[in-house]
Amino acid sequence: EEGDPISLAKRRAATFWNRKIILVSTPTNRGASRIEAAYQESDQRKYLVPCGDCGTEQELAWANVRWNEGDPKSACYVCPHCGSLWGDGDRRRAVSKGRWVATKPFNGVAGFHLNALYSPWSVLTDAVEEFLAAKKDPMRLKTFVNTFLGETWEDQGEGVDDVELAQRREVYEGVPEEVALLTAGVDVQDDRLEVEVVGWGAGEESWCVDYRVLHGDPSSPQLWKQLDEVLLQTFEHPIGKPMIIRSTCVDSGGHHTRAVYNYAKTRAGHRVFAIKGVGGEGKPIVGRPSKNNIGKIPLYPVGVDTAKELFYARLRQPEPGPGHCHFHTRLDEEHFRQLTAEKQVIRYHKGYPKRGWIKTRTRNEALDVRVYAMAALAILNVNMDSVAKKYFSDIDRDEDLSASKEEAHPLVNARAKSRRKGGFVNNWR
Repeated sequence: EEGDPISLAKRRAATFWNRKIILVSTPTNRGASRIEAAYQESDQRKYLVPCGDCGTEQELAWANVRWNEGDPKSACYVCPHCGSLWGDGDRRRAVSKGRWVATKPFNGVAGFHLNALYSPWSVLTDAVEEFLAAKKDPMRLKTFVNTFLGETWEDQGEGVDDVELAQRREVYEGVPEEVALLTAGVDVQDDRLEVEVVGWGAGEESWCVDYRVLHGDPSSPQLWKQLDEVLLQTFEHPIGKPMIIRSTCVDSGGHHTRAVYNYAKTRAGHRVFAIKGVGGEGKPIVGRPSKNNIGKIPLYPVGVDTAKELFYARLRQPEPGPGHCHFHTRLDEEHFRQLTAEKQVIRYHKGYPKRGWIKTRTRNEALDVRVYAMAALAILNVNMDSVAKKYFSDIDRDEDLSASKEEAHPLVNARAKSRRKGGFVNNWR
């Protein structure tokens, strides 16, 4: 509460004549990254390395990494000046002969930027595989851009248009055949419970399977019995075995905290978890649970800002595939107005920019329950690619006991084929 932490740290060092102050970090979001702002105020040094063939000095850039489609092991670095191909050994030799070059006049602050291509421990094959795995998932791609490339991430937009989103509604009943796992989110209001059951497929592609509004008094047991009917029901899978909801998150942050604690305590065997939303940038979607509460039950903190950022990024994906969100035609326009009822803005705290979420409409329950269903999946801590592959492989074995154990369901084969697609990195944006 005394002020900006970096300014305070600099003041603490003022009494040392031989002080040296160093700020080191990977960047975060463009326009709200402290390390980006500090680097912009420096002489912005780049590390230039010579090509082993033409001798031209250059900054190592991810756009110059190439590989054959579907074959990350063929990855190499291409000199943009002469076209020579560098393997990992060539790249490391070039780095050993490099030098720092300032791109701005020196003003008393030296700034240095490096990406992971300079690291002696990085391997191009591993880097390409990491990029391909992250390419279609906005949050994983953001991590790659921030930590591997050492660059700030720029969002495609602040909000999502509810009318365009509503136009993407699809006709499907119950559980779509691509779904391999179900979770649920529950929002507690003073006069009702709102529940969404979400189906998850490979790549965390999601489908709204069921949405209910249960009217009643949350302080009475009758309403929670209605919730039991929703959460404990069995869903018929069109090509598989009957499915149950594997994990549920119930918000405890309202006026009925004790009722939520009591319900979660008695339904722990069904993986019903009490949660509490925690704001702030950079918080994990689900944190470590604590029993320091009046119910003495595991209470999971949910990083709602992080979850909303991920969800909105997925809403912007127009085509089916990893991360895409599907909605059925039974949902009305109000549902989509609630889904898009918040936007991310930059506010200044103690003189420095911070990103946060504000409401643009009064009601946002549809957004909240989806965030809670995402948290329920995060608590399970599963890889949906592996879950989907196993689920559909089990279906194949049940349908044809003579089939090979390696044979996968056609849906898995189709998704695996799509994930093997590669390409030149300069098309990644």
